[in-house]
Amino acid sequence: MKGDYQDLVDEISALLGAPATLENRDFRLIAFGAHDSDDDLAMDPVRTRSILTRQSTADVRSWFEAFGIARATGPVRIPAAPDAGVFRGRICLPVRYRGIVQGYVWLLDQEPGKPGKPGPEPAALDAAMEVAQRIGVLLAEEAKAGADLSREFLAVLTAGRGWQQDMAVAALRAALGPGGDGLHAAVCVTPWPGEAPASVPGAAAVCVVPRRGGGEPGGAAGPGAGTGAGAGPGREAAGDPALAVLLRLRSTDALAPALAAVTRLLPRAAQATGPGGATGQATGGKASGGKASGGSAGAAAVTTATARGVTAGVADPVRGLADLPAAWEQAVAAARAAAAQPRFGPVAQWSAIGPYRMLATLAADPVDDPAARTLLAPTNRELARTAEVFLDCAGQAGRAAAALGIHRQTLYYRLARVEQLTGLDLDEGEDRLLLHMALKAARLA
Repeated sequence: MKGDYQDLVDEISALLGAPATLENRDFRLIAFGAHDSDDDLAMDPVRTRSILTRQSTADVRSWFEAFGIARATGPVRIPAAPDAGVFRGRICLPVRYRGIVQGYVWLLDQEPGKPGKPGPEPAALDAAMEVAQRIGVLLAEEAKAGADLSREFLAVLTAGRGWQQDMAVAALRAALGPGGDGLHAAVCVTPWPGEAPASVPGAAAVCVVPRRGGGEPGGAAGPGAGTGAGAGPGREAAGDPALAVLLRLRSTDALAPALAAVTRLLPRAAQATGPGGATGQATGGKASGGKASGGSAGAAAVTTATARGVTAGVADPVRGLADLPAAWEQAVAAARAAAAQPRFGPVAQWSAIGPYRMLATLAADPVDDPAARTLLAPTNRELARTAEVFLDCAGQAGRAAAALGIHRQTLYYRLARVEQLTGLDLDEGEDRLLLHMALKAARLA
């Protein structure tokens, strides 16, 4: 599919005598024509950024959209806007299918009053628009294919281990065709209200997964909830659904597109999720990777998602589909870790959550270790938080007291109370390990 796009972009570049760039409707780069001109201005900052980062900034996007490109049915000329970082005018060829915009083809326009080659002839632009229509068909078919695979994708994620899972994986592989053997990343966004989005840029398949009870993302907040450090936003109730996305990747070390796609999904979930994390009805249908690309609007959207308890997890890349069920568990665990530890989120990568990789597997059900039971009671939140910070600081009293903002003697008094309540000796390594695991696992329960 990627080769088809590249061939069509090269065809437009040849028709118009200028390097063309193809982006999807979310201004993410899909393909670009080769630049073999001696004119350095043909590589202005906007085009360079688009190629290098595979996306445009929010300011650039707003400037272009202000000229009605999403509604246009023919070429649109857009003047330069240095304040938005657009130093050269553009010609935009809207890419549509059955009246719906699927993306845009971009070319640099001639600068007014400057000598040089004349702009594209009307006949050449008409021919280029015909090619853009063919691109629109491909983009629409790709989006439809991802939506049509929701049943096969869901079957893989919910099938029990053994032959049922093997059959589900085989069915999804057959549906994806040769693309099923490529690199993918599994993504979990939770809570997800309503239906799956019609399309997600770069997705091979999308579905909504009903959430199980027990230790899924959400539930009670961890030690110290509401007491400062470690206090997180409201979590969704057990049983809320999650959005599962199977994203295509170009290489194992190129997760940026996956993280950007996830960041754009967060506002959709937050839009229908109440301030306390309660999921409502959808109103319609983006680090550790948690920062939005594209300026203040994206950052504000991520902040809103964080405040409303929406988190996402991204698994390690997998080649082929045999390890997809395990990758999904990684994505779920990363989303749970992001909900438990605000420093991870709202978008957490499995590779970056440290001990939570193990804890998320062990703590599939609420933890009820007898040694920590009394300490984890709501009346002892401050003591639980003190113990957790002390253990996070590797038992260094000075660091822990500074992190808590208390005097050392106060710290020692609280730690003595922790030992009384738990019966554990914090000078013993195994006792420290048990308590530390219990406190961290409580965040995931």
